[in-house]
Amino acid sequence: MTPTLVTTCTALDVPAPEAVALRSIQACAGRLVAAELSPKGTVLAWGGPARRTFTLLAAFIVVVSSSFASAQSVTLTGIMGGKALMIVDGSAPKIVAVGDSYQGVKVLSTQGGDTAVIQIAGKRMNVRVGDLPASVGEQAGSVARGDKIILNAGDGGHFMTQGSINGKATQFMVDTGATTVAMGASDAARIGLDYTSGKPVRMQTANGSTLGYLLKLNSIRIGDVDVANVDAIVTQQAMPYVLLGNSYLSRFSMRKDNSQMTLERRY
Repeated sequence: MTPTLVTTCTALDVPAPEAVALRSIQACAGRLVAAELSPKGTVLAWGGPARRTFTLLAAFIVVVSSSFASAQSVTLTGIMGGKALMIVDGSAPKIVAVGDSYQGVKVLSTQGGDTAVIQIAGKRMNVRVGDLPASVGEQAGSVARGDKIILNAGDGGHFMTQGSINGKATQFMVDTGATTVAMGASDAARIGLDYTSGKPVRMQTANGSTLGYLLKLNSIRIGDVDVANVDAIVTQQAMPYVLLGNSYLSRFSMRKDNSQMTLERRY
């Protein structure tokens, strides 16, 4: 029987990489019922029964593909002239006007100077400056279980990322020369750390010796990777970012490839 072209993955909104993994389906009952996917995602089927079988299969593929999609994370870092300044999945901050979209996130409106209404995967939600990243694709309150963090170098070659400390949104910069995670007193106060109850230590900085406080952070979360009980020092000097020093980085093996850094959890 001559093969008949039925449809393509694109027409069914099925991403080709996921669909191609399913090369063929066969049924018995003495009749050939098969659907073959070409490397380009084109679906070829033989006969009427095959068409009906593939119609059901296509719906199944869409469900399976969506179940493997990773959660999308959005952090609002500011409102500028009615536009939202967002970080999507750890990317560099992006200014997005109302009605525009960026990496699948649409800005519906901005409210005041600290809130935006966004839409992700058809779901409408409010995000505020300073809140934890809003996300879809994972259950609320779910435990982070990831083991890998991939960072891209920004301006000046620095590796920046958005995450959280003890559940509070935080902007990080990787510093392989720092002994511990380090932050300024203003960040510590915003996070809610009683840092003055920590152990006083003397710190040597580019501006000379200064007083700091050593304490443990309950949690540092970046993406779906959550690390508990991390040593940190709070300094009274102002700092634009929280530095990810070796008390955190030593939990990972590190690999750098040009402008990308990969951290894989060791313990």
